[in-house]
Amino acid sequence: MDSKTENVLDLLLRPEMQDVRKHLPEKRVRVKRLSELAGQDVIFTLRGLPYDKIRRAQKMEDDRALSMVLDGCAEPDFRDKRLLDEETGIITPFDAIKSRLTTGEIDEIAVEVQILSGYLSRALDEVKNA
Repeated sequence: MDSKTENVLDLLLRPEMQDVRKHLPEKRVRVKRLSELAGQDVIFTLRGLPYDKIRRAQKMEDDRALSMVLDGCAEPDFRDKRLLDEETGIITPFDAIKSRLTTGEIDEIAVEVQILSGYLSRALDEVKNA
């Protein structure tokens, strides 16, 4: 094993190199339409997703964005039973999301969750003359 490999391994073993499954990046976003309707800021807290949740969402062809919103929204929690209302057809958390957010808002939140998860941006830089 050469010294460069050992050095990189030593770097990965440092305590500041947190387990990304447990320490996911977060971001607070203001939902414009809902803020205007509420007359005050409606702020969602979004969180990046770990590998397994991203892969599960990617397998859901028709509900990929909904899955990203459901798993990526730390606040509000769309699984909260208070959002469900069988009389109006809001039976599942996906129904709750679709009843409160427009399609564009769902897609934009899903994109933000992907960015927090390391997608849609370059994660690697090429090393020249290595």
